[in-house]
Amino acid sequence: MHVLMVAAENDALPNAKVGGVADVLRDCPKALVEQGLTVDVVIPDYGFSALERIQLGTVEVPFAGSIHSVQVWQVYVGQQQVRQIVLSHSLFSQHNGDVYCNDDGDRPFATDATKFALFNASLCEALLKGVITRPDVLHLHDWHSACVAVLLKFDQRFASFSSLRTVYTVHNIALQGIRPFKGDNSSLEAWFPALSYNGELLCDPRYPHCFNPVRSAINLVDKIHLVSPTYAQEVLQASQPHNGYFGGEGLEQDLKHASAKNKLVGILNGCEYNIDKQLANSQLADLYAAIEQALFAWMASKVTLQSGYYIAHQRLLKFIQQPVSGPLVTSVGRLTDQKALLLRQPYQNQYVLDELCQKLAEQQGRMIILGSGDPTLENIMTAAMARNSNLLFLKGYGNNVGDLLYELGDLFLMPSSFEPCGISQMLAMRAGQPCLVHQVGGLNDTITDLKNGFSFCGDTLQMQSEALVRCFENALTVRREQPKLWQKITSNAKAARFTWSQVAKDYLGKLYN
Repeated sequence: MHVLMVAAENDALPNAKVGGVADVLRDCPKALVEQGLTVDVVIPDYGFSALERIQLGTVEVPFAGSIHSVQVWQVYVGQQQVRQIVLSHSLFSQHNGDVYCNDDGDRPFATDATKFALFNASLCEALLKGVITRPDVLHLHDWHSACVAVLLKFDQRFASFSSLRTVYTVHNIALQGIRPFKGDNSSLEAWFPALSYNGELLCDPRYPHCFNPVRSAINLVDKIHLVSPTYAQEVLQASQPHNGYFGGEGLEQDLKHASAKNKLVGILNGCEYNIDKQLANSQLADLYAAIEQALFAWMASKVTLQSGYYIAHQRLLKFIQQPVSGPLVTSVGRLTDQKALLLRQPYQNQYVLDELCQKLAEQQGRMIILGSGDPTLENIMTAAMARNSNLLFLKGYGNNVGDLLYELGDLFLMPSSFEPCGISQMLAMRAGQPCLVHQVGGLNDTITDLKNGFSFCGDTLQMQSEALVRCFENALTVRREQPKLWQKITSNAKAARFTWSQVAKDYLGKLYN
């Protein structure tokens, strides 16, 4: 069986990773090959000309009223079981190698939507011309590849692909890439002016004049894959953000229809367990050295010194000079409301995060948070660091720092408001660090309270906030007063396995056949 995967990210190639989908596109194809499949992965060329590669061909792509020449390359990196393909056009590499462009709020997704629409059209053209081999299964990932399903369904030029089995993975339903049908140069009819389509299948349920790529793919493909069993159930219910519930984000009715037709499948992502054993011998001194190196690099990248970096460096020096015996709580991830909504909820005239720091201080403990993203959340974290002498917030991302935090932390904090699958909790568990999580999505499917970690839930934001504080306090109490139970939880976390080989078998049995 030959599978072609189409996505915006792929961590098998340098600097082509932003989120967890890149890990999936790096690891899952290798596991599928080990099951006897042939797998090709294709993403846009964000600037891979320095890599060893050969040109497979050039396709002339009708797009936005003109013909665009797009080159198709096979790229050679490391192991070669998986064929890595990139499509080259100036539109794909216009942002100095960045995968995404963050448009202003008045035209969300506009630049990226046009870029990925051309990428999708180019892929279809390459399949039609045979430059990319026709697969047995076409596996699309997130909204960035959804136009492939639209073109194969409604453009008569691709009628020969009507029987091709298509699978669509939703990694995060909160991001849908919505654009107008017309009236904008970044719109479906601007990209494909000759396309005859069924707007009832493609429109956004909340904004009927807009094209919704995610809804389109859900309605057009053979199988829809959600990246954990719990998340596959959560998206069948409407979101209630005021109550802290995040479900189908407007697409719950389409997903219910798909589920009724047995088209909806929840399969948990996997984790790599062949890791660098040298990390196991790391000490806090190694972590602090890595943090200082990262801080200096971040500070040097700007002409003016940002307060967050200054406070962080002063806090780091205090941590080095004044060791403590209490637990080290860690957190690694993008700073978005998905990850940090509960931490910024009000709690007794302060934030939940302040309360956690105070509980931690009672046991001579410290907290290190690594991540960047929403500027408002970055400012909240910086201000919290200034108020709490046992909190170190690192505004940025450094692989080495993250790896050491997974390895050296005592308790990993991941109170996400929603989590389709999650990889951070798997990486922390792999290193033997128990996690404290909200019972949602993949967190619910990987962590059981008092078995291999700690978890909480609640029906409203206030109840969730209170449950988080109680769960945190309980975890610290278990560590201090029940060392045997703590050790059992730690051992169970380290022993847990969520393997890509099992994922590959599930793909074969539930998605591809």
